[in-house]
Amino acid sequence: MKTLNKRDMARLERELVVCLTEACETAKAEIVGFSWLTHRLAPEDFPASLRITWVFEREADKAAAVAGDAKVRMLALTGLALEQAGIQLDHPAWHVRFDSEEACQQTHGGDWARRLMGR
Repeated sequence: MKTLNKRDMARLERELVVCLTEACETAKAEIVGFSWLTHRLAPEDFPASLRITWVFEREADKAAAVAGDAKVRMLALTGLALEQAGIQLDHPAWHVRFDSEEACQQTHGGDWARRLMGR
């Protein structure tokens, strides 16, 4: 993907939020224990820096989803959201992470900002 100016990056970010929100709402209705998703990106290193995190309530729910058909569904929803936002990635699954509220609470005291930054 070519380097984007600030305005184009802001437009892309808004579109990505809309598309990921749709994926999130679909997943909430379909996947047991799934709660929410978020994304992070560094504009200066886009699209390599893009990370999409699917969050479950409990580690057990996450483990069951990742081991089963739900993982395939989440990756498909992610791919569709990226496509709708006009983002093309060679390997979308590399940009996807799975996590849980339970793990964040235990490791980072519920501080998602710190957890998502990898600290």
